[in-house]
Amino acid sequence: MAIKESGAFSLVLHSHLPYVLSHGRWPHGTDWLNEATAETYIPLLNILNDLAQNDIQSKTTIDFSPVLCEQLADEGFKDEFKVYCEQKIKTAEDDEREFRKHGWDQMKNLSLMWQDYYTGILESFTKRYSEDILEGFKELQDDRAIEIITCGATHGYFPLLSQDTSIQAQVKMAVKAHKRHFGRSPRGIWLPEAAYRPSYKWKPPVKSALGDKPYDRKGIEEFLSENDIDYFIIDSTLLKGGKSVGVYIDRFEALKQLWGQFEKEYKPREEIKERTPHDVYLVGQYEGKKPVAVFTRDPQTGLQVWSGEHGYPGDGNYLDFHKKHFPGGHRYWKVTSAKADLADKEIYNPENAEGRIKENAAHFADMITGILRAHKEKYDKPGILCAPYDSELFGHWWFEGPKFLKQLYINLSAVKDTGVATLSEQLDSAKPRQLISIPEGSWGEGGYHYIWLNKWTEWTWKHIYNDELRMKEIAKEYENSNNDLFKRIVKQLAREMMLLSASDWQFLISTWAARDYAELRLTEHHRNFINLSEMAEKVMKGNSLPKEKTAFLEDCEFRDRLFYDIDPKWFSEVEYQ
Repeated sequence: MAIKESGAFSLVLHSHLPYVLSHGRWPHGTDWLNEATAETYIPLLNILNDLAQNDIQSKTTIDFSPVLCEQLADEGFKDEFKVYCEQKIKTAEDDEREFRKHGWDQMKNLSLMWQDYYTGILESFTKRYSEDILEGFKELQDDRAIEIITCGATHGYFPLLSQDTSIQAQVKMAVKAHKRHFGRSPRGIWLPEAAYRPSYKWKPPVKSALGDKPYDRKGIEEFLSENDIDYFIIDSTLLKGGKSVGVYIDRFEALKQLWGQFEKEYKPREEIKERTPHDVYLVGQYEGKKPVAVFTRDPQTGLQVWSGEHGYPGDGNYLDFHKKHFPGGHRYWKVTSAKADLADKEIYNPENAEGRIKENAAHFADMITGILRAHKEKYDKPGILCAPYDSELFGHWWFEGPKFLKQLYINLSAVKDTGVATLSEQLDSAKPRQLISIPEGSWGEGGYHYIWLNKWTEWTWKHIYNDELRMKEIAKEYENSNNDLFKRIVKQLAREMMLLSASDWQFLISTWAARDYAELRLTEHHRNFINLSEMAEKVMKGNSLPKEKTAFLEDCEFRDRLFYDIDPKWFSEVEYQ
C-alpha cells in the first residue's frame, strides 16, 4: 500500500497470558483467560470486523503469544468459557433481583447492561466465530485488514536466559506454532517485555551451576534473522537514550517500592538527538545474516493511553476496574477520580462515558496527525508512529477501550495526509538502510531488568539456570535415541522447561499481583522438570519405569498439554554459530 504524505499510524497490540489451563480457576488461573477473552479478545475482534465491514481501515498489528494461542485453541478452554459467560449472565440476573428489591434503579439498569453484554459475548463466541477466536483473527489477516505477528513461545525473558539454545527454542517454537495457527510465517515478533540484549561476553547475574565466568552470547537479533523474522519493537530509550518511563509502575504499588531500591543506581544514557522514533532502523551486522528492523514506541502517545492516572483510562466517567459487587464480581461504579477511595466511587453512567470516548478519540487522532506532520516538516519524508500496548488494556483494564479504538479509526479515516498501516507495510515502504547499535534493556522503569531480577526473584533464576544446563545435556541424547518412551519424556521435559522460563512468574512476584500463585507455579514446573529428567536418565540407561512414574508422566502431559510439535533438539545446540 502507498503511505500517505505525512506518514502512518501503526497500532500494535500484544496479547499474552501465561499457561493457566488446569492450573486453578479463581482467583488465579483459568478465569484470567476467560476474563481476557470476554473483555478484550472478542470485543477487539468485533470492532475490527465492524470496521472492515464498513470499509474503514484499521491495519492493526497484533501478536498472540504462542502459549496464548495454544490455550485459545484448546477444547477444554472452549467449554470453560461458555460456562463462564453463562455464570456471568446468571450473577447479573441475581444482581438485578437484589437491586429491584431495594429500589436501586441505576444499579438495576447496569445489571441489565451486564446481562446484555455477556449474552452478546457468548453469541459472538458460539455463532459469529464458531468457538474459534484465532480463526476469526486469521480471516481478518487473510483479508489484509490486520497483521498478526508472534512472540516468544512462553514469553521467556530473553536477556536473562542463560543458554542461547533456550532463546533458540523460544523463537523456533514461536514460528512453528504461528504457522500452525495462522497458516503463514510471522514477519514480526514482540520480544517478551520488549527486552533485548546484544552480543557480548555475558556473566550470569546469580549464583548457580553456571559459575561466574563470562562467556560469549549471541545477540537476540541473530535468532530473529535466522528464523526469517524481519522486525521487532523497542522502547524509545533503547533507540535514543534519555530517561526511561515504565509502563507498569502506575498500576502496581509494589513496583514503586522496588524501583526505590534501584533508582539511585540508575543513570539515563545521553540522548542521541539525531535518531527519531518515527523512523525505522536496522540492527545486527553478522556475516551471512540479514539485519533486522526495529520500530520504536512513540513516547508522546504512550502514556496518553497507558497511564491510569494521567491518561484517558483515568477519566472519572469511565468504568472503574477495581470496585466490584460480590459475589458476582460485576462493576457498577465509575473511576470518579484517580485518587478516589473505593468507598467514594460514584455509580457508572454509560451515556456520560460514551461522550468521553468521542472526545478522547478525537484528541488522540489530533495528537497522531500533529506528530506525523511535524516529522514530515522536519525530515521531509513520511513518518511512522508506532503505538504498542498490551491488548488487555483495551476492554479488561479500560472497559471502554475497544470503543475508543473504533472511534479513533473512524476519525483517522477522514484525515487526508495521515493514514494507518501495519508494521510490515511501514517496513516495505520505508526500505531502511541505516544500521545502528542499541543497548541491552526492556521497557521497565529505568529500561533494564530490575522488575524481573531483584531480591524477590533471584531464587527463580537459580532454578532456571540449573535446569537449562540439564535440559541441554538431555536434549543431546534425543536425536540419536530410538526409545519412544525416552523421547516422550524428553518432549514433556522441554514443555516444562518452556513453562518454567515464562517471565510472567517474576513479574507477578515483583508486582505482588499474584505472588503466591506465581511462586507455586514456578516451583511446580521446576519440580516436574527434576522428576522428568530423572526418569529420562533412567530410561536412557535401559531401565523401565514403575507404573506410578508413568502415571506422573501422563498427568504432566494432560496438565501441560501445549506445543505437541515441540522439538527437543532445539535445546541441544545452536543451529547457526
